[in-house]
Amino acid sequence: MLYLASASPRRSQLLTQLGIQHVAMASQVPEVRACNETALAYGYRVSFDKAFCVAKQVPTDSWILAADTEVIIEDDTLGQPETERDFLEMMHRLSGNTHAVQTVVTLMHQGHVWQNHQLSLVTFRPLTLDELQSYWQSHEPLGKAGGYAIQGKAQAWIAQFQGSYSGVMGLPLYETEQLFKLAGFAQ
Repeated sequence: MLYLASASPRRSQLLTQLGIQHVAMASQVPEVRACNETALAYGYRVSFDKAFCVAKQVPTDSWILAADTEVIIEDDTLGQPETERDFLEMMHRLSGNTHAVQTVVTLMHQGHVWQNHQLSLVTFRPLTLDELQSYWQSHEPLGKAGGYAIQGKAQAWIAQFQGSYSGVMGLPLYETEQLFKLAGFAQ
């Protein structure tokens, strides 16, 4: 049995696209970046912690897949906005600029761990305050790293993109499939 250590419906949908049957199981892991921790190290640690949290709750012969997605600008990681003010601050930083989106994937099975990551570059066109307030009112930014969903209305803001669309959504399919192959996972 494969457990997806995530409550994200997008990650579950992407995993289903690979034809992988799974059970989604939320992991309650604090997502706080340490002072001297790089964004990449942070992503690897949080992804591992999510998988490990679920591994402690499921049968020992289970497979666990976890992912952590971070929006990064000027080496700052932007989490999920909790208020409109948080959201507007994030979006003003992203507006008219290029930012990185990294997703780290962790696969665990019987004490073995495989990890990989994917990095995408996204450039937003300049955004107006009216656009941002309207987007906030749509509730789409809630629960999204960096305050936006590439598969939603914010897609119209992207002036340039390089990387993995599924990675920005939260689960890079190529890297995930490579981990499955490397680990010998088969359903």
